Amino acid sequence: MEIVFEYILRGVMEVFFTAEGAFDWLPIAMVFGGLMTGIAIGATPGLNGPFAMALSLPILIWIFGVNDEALLPILGFLIGIMKGATVGGAVPAVLFNTPGTPDAYLTTLDGHPMTKNGQGPKALKVAHFSSVCGDTVSDLVLFVAAPVLAVLIESILDLPEKGALIILSLSFMAAVAGSSPMKGFIVGVLGMLLALVGSTLSGNGPRMTFGIVELGNGLPLTAAILGVLIIGEVFIGLEEEIRKKARKVRSTLDTALGDNTFGWPERRKLLPRIGVSALIGTAIGALPGIGTTLAATLGYDVARRFSKTPEKFGTGHPEGVAATEAANSAVSGANLIPVMSLGIPGNFAAVFIILAVESVGEFTLGPHVFRFTEIKFIEDYGTIINHDLVIAFAMFTLMMLANIMNWTVGGAFLRSLGVLVKVPKSVMLPVVLLITLTAVYAQDGGFIGVWVLLIFGLIGYALKRLDVSILPFVIGFLLSPRLEEYIRGGYSASGGDGLFLLKSPLAVVFIAASILILVLANRRRKIPEEA
Repeated sequence: MEIVFEYILRGVMEVFFTAEGAFDWLPIAMVFGGLMTGIAIGATPGLNGPFAMALSLPILIWIFGVNDEALLPILGFLIGIMKGATVGGAVPAVLFNTPGTPDAYLTTLDGHPMTKNGQGPKALKVAHFSSVCGDTVSDLVLFVAAPVLAVLIESILDLPEKGALIILSLSFMAAVAGSSPMKGFIVGVLGMLLALVGSTLSGNGPRMTFGIVELGNGLPLTAAILGVLIIGEVFIGLEEEIRKKARKVRSTLDTALGDNTFGWPERRKLLPRIGVSALIGTAIGALPGIGTTLAATLGYDVARRFSKTPEKFGTGHPEGVAATEAANSAVSGANLIPVMSLGIPGNFAAVFIILAVESVGEFTLGPHVFRFTEIKFIEDYGTIINHDLVIAFAMFTLMMLANIMNWTVGGAFLRSLGVLVKVPKSVMLPVVLLITLTAVYAQDGGFIGVWVLLIFGLIGYALKRLDVSILPFVIGFLLSPRLEEYIRGGYSASGGDGLFLLKSPLAVVFIAASILILVLANRRRKIPEEA
């Protein structure tokens, strides 16, 4: 236990102090800046946390560079955005009945009626309090579950099992993301194939480059993912702007005629409801690919079913706002459990956390991180520690720092952002496009990054228009190199046995589960269509 506390202390010190022992204000300022940015982004219809993280990452890398010292400031800003955007999404839903995401729709059911009753400020206070509570509970579960799960997996799984586990994760994500599991599986495989462009692990030279020398090192990772996520959305938005005039929101915040106090007696009454929803969101968030919509739906439904006054739901009931916001906010921390313990992202926000750590510092998320190596000093080698574990606890520290800031100043900032709802897309989209093009050009070294950005933007646009979830494509593209590493390593370790995956009982179980998940999900989707 003493060694664990030593690593925790080193992680905290990594955030607050430089290597020379001086106080380091930069990570703290970056968390604060990210949190405020995230709240503002969440309060703007059409934007969300992953969108802002995708836009910020290349700019942050351009500013701070690629080195170990840049890792924590960049992670602090991204973590701040991730947490702030979840809270900020309540603003348009509550004040103007314009949810920016499907899960925010549940917030409108009681949040906007409270606004019409003259209790808009109180609804935002309830939303903020519930959201931060759910986020904090989720983070605490992450801090406990991720190390335990990682140590367990590292002790059980070898290369074949890890490869089969990635296949299982991709199959599960294809099954739960989007309207068609087979479409999700196909686009996931497409993402994996495109990730193979460039150099090979075997050292036999570049592959699938079509003679383009600049692709010898592979497709620029950030440009490809930003293209699918951001440029695809921009293309969709521009098309909609051309077809019809953007509907301007003419609503204004109602005069606060009702009771807008929200003291601790009322907060205490909501805590049991918030606690249940937070646990629901945490459990759902730990499963990759499911997302916040299901968490918000279940949180709201459970709250209504077990309420003493279910008839009040939908009429401006604070319990409805609290249940929804606590559930969808609890997903964010829990979504990092498979990232920290397995290196497998479960949502778009987690994708950009992985991109940051792999692009900036010598740190890779996964089960190897949580090896509690004994800290000791050897005269010829210095202090021997697991530096990755120190960074992991530094990440936990940044998350708690963001929560503290959210508790203290986030609510006041949140309630001042109603004006952002009026920003028209015709102004916002060209600005986003210009910033993205500039950032990718600066980071990826010229026009090859821009071309990849635009081509992948067309892929994202096509997937959106075909009603296919983009998440399996992005996760497949991101995990393909790691899957190839595990498969090649397992193949070599087996002495060239082509059936090495089938020689491991656990790998066979994972592969069988992958096939079963896809088959069952596909049959379940067909039943309503036939009915």
